[in-house]
Amino acid sequence: MNKIILIALITFLGFSAQAQTKKNKNLKYTTEVNGNCEQCKKRIEKAAFSVPGVKTANWDISSHQLTVILNEEKSSTADLNKAVAKVGHDTKEVKATQADYDNLHTCCKYERE
Repeated sequence: MNKIILIALITFLGFSAQAQTKKNKNLKYTTEVNGNCEQCKKRIEKAAFSVPGVKTANWDISSHQLTVILNEEKSSTADLNKAVAKVGHDTKEVKATQADYDNLHTCCKYERE
């Protein structure tokens, strides 16, 4: 009888632990991304869409806010920030390398902090 109770308890704990690690398939994520113009907008959104699981991406020029809907089962917000930084745009979480920033067109170079 004790073995049955123990097996039932272990099974229950296994299911409850699994439920806590479930990832969001439609995570709405917003972050600040530095840029200046329509050319930046295209580059930032293209970088966002290159990340697996990104369903929508919109960067607002005036507020510098990138809003995406992301499937966390396929990638993370860290992956998204790295992809945007790789094309030369600093995010709130990840700063682009100097080499990537230097590759930007002259009109796209923003003031770096």
